[in-house]
Amino acid sequence: MRIGTGYDVHKLVSGRDLILGGVVIDYKKGLLGHSDADVLIHAVCDAILGGAGLGDIGLHFPDTDPGFKDIKSTELLSRVNQKIIRKGFTVGNVDSTIFAHAPKLSCFRKIMEKNIAGVLEIDSGLVNVKATTTEGLGFIGKGEGIAAMSVVLLKNLKTEGLI
Repeated sequence: MRIGTGYDVHKLVSGRDLILGGVVIDYKKGLLGHSDADVLIHAVCDAILGGAGLGDIGLHFPDTDPGFKDIKSTELLSRVNQKIIRKGFTVGNVDSTIFAHAPKLSCFRKIMEKNIAGVLEIDSGLVNVKATTTEGLGFIGKGEGIAAMSVVLLKNLKTEGLI
């Protein structure tokens, strides 16, 4: 087994959709980024890549590559999943936290978990998404951005007897 951690943060701006965990959330601002800027899925990607010893999301999907402009982060997660499968791993579980002043996200948690689990081809009970505020502190507390962090357990397909 191996463990990976991931973190991502993006600025909130007008004129963009807010997408978290593959869910389009009705909000007055969205996250700025080269892709759809889904900080939750980006943090999960980094955790998976790190756990597998494969670097980070920027190494595999650089924001200087026009081929990744406006790409859905769920597509990036699918590609990350294929990379770790080729390396002999599968995701054992995912635990993530979103840091946001607004909007309230508790009603979206289960669909985010299902989206992530579906892309990773694992049971949704193996994915946990939490949300918290920063109690008004910092750029998140001022409503200027949203961040997410994730911890992932990877299973070795051979040693776990899965292949």
